[in-house]
Amino acid sequence: MRIDRIRINDFRNIPSLDLHLCPGPNVIWGENGQGKTNLIEALWMCTGAKSFRGARDLQTVRFGCTQGSVESVFFAQEREQYLYLILDKKRVGLLNGVAMKSMNEMAGKLCAVVFSPAHLALVKEGPAAKRRFLDTAICQLKPAYLDLLGKYTRVLNQRNQLLKDVRMESSLWDTLELWDDQLCILAAKVIQVRRSYLKKLAPWAQEIYRGISGGREKLALEYRATLGAREREDPMDTHKLRAQLMAARGEDLRLRATTLGPHRDDMEIRLDGHSARLYGSQGQQRSCVLALKLAECQLMREYLGEYPVVLLDDVMSELDEARRTYLLNSLRDRQLVLTCCDAGDFRTLEGGQAVRIAAGRTAEIRKF
Repeated sequence: MRIDRIRINDFRNIPSLDLHLCPGPNVIWGENGQGKTNLIEALWMCTGAKSFRGARDLQTVRFGCTQGSVESVFFAQEREQYLYLILDKKRVGLLNGVAMKSMNEMAGKLCAVVFSPAHLALVKEGPAAKRRFLDTAICQLKPAYLDLLGKYTRVLNQRNQLLKDVRMESSLWDTLELWDDQLCILAAKVIQVRRSYLKKLAPWAQEIYRGISGGREKLALEYRATLGAREREDPMDTHKLRAQLMAARGEDLRLRATTLGPHRDDMEIRLDGHSARLYGSQGQQRSCVLALKLAECQLMREYLGEYPVVLLDDVMSELDEARRTYLLNSLRDRQLVLTCCDAGDFRTLEGGQAVRIAAGRTAEIRKF
């Protein structure tokens, strides 16, 4: 997969930008605040996903403008395709001239892997960022998983509402039993898909981390489920899951929320047996996230038969020279869009282009 051209209008601080990308490495460089990350964000939103910065669509529109737009010409599924997005209160789009009902229709059409400093939350913060990483990655490979997550969320919300109402109306107890059954069935499926994905992701992540670190540390990943918590336990055994849910009902009623389930699960990241969050250095934590993202890239290639587009924002910070060299040299066989402030960061790259961005516009393009 590759993005051949992107046209951006009134997006963040970008008034107008029209850029042709090469199939190999594309280095976007310039001073801070000039629009490099905004360009990466616009490219990422072409996958149909939400902003990786947590912004609503309207918040991406340039200040003082009523709407923005992003157009891209991309090559995927052995043909050239065209996407046109209008950014307003709600994002709408055309794919190959046909209006899409929702951005979910883009799932699996144009795939990308993105890294930004915001993704360091995968290691630095709590479980929510890790669940989001797993779910976003799986949705690109299996669009039907998005529907499964939606069903689970709707049942979870219904159960949580009942936990708030059941104290006032005792007749709702029987209804709660029904929602428990549905929650366990859907939870088992979500857990199974996540564990299966992580089982395939982990060997790639370990190998990539070994290369980034020069073999100095060993990375380990483990899915930590709150229902069916043991790794070898069959997540499809809904009777055991329901028993656990029943055992937690008192706490659920006290908190008026469901305390067990995929919405509370975690992915543990360890270096040499120790928590990367608690004991990893800044460089090690960044290397962990990079290993996860590049492992995701490898799995996409296995599933789809082609590499996704790789988007790396400010990836060079806090990496030593050896880690930088490994990273750059290991990504030569796929389209890469990389941002940095220092032109010296990409001096070892060959066969790509460097684009300097200033005030949201293309200031200079040079081939190398």
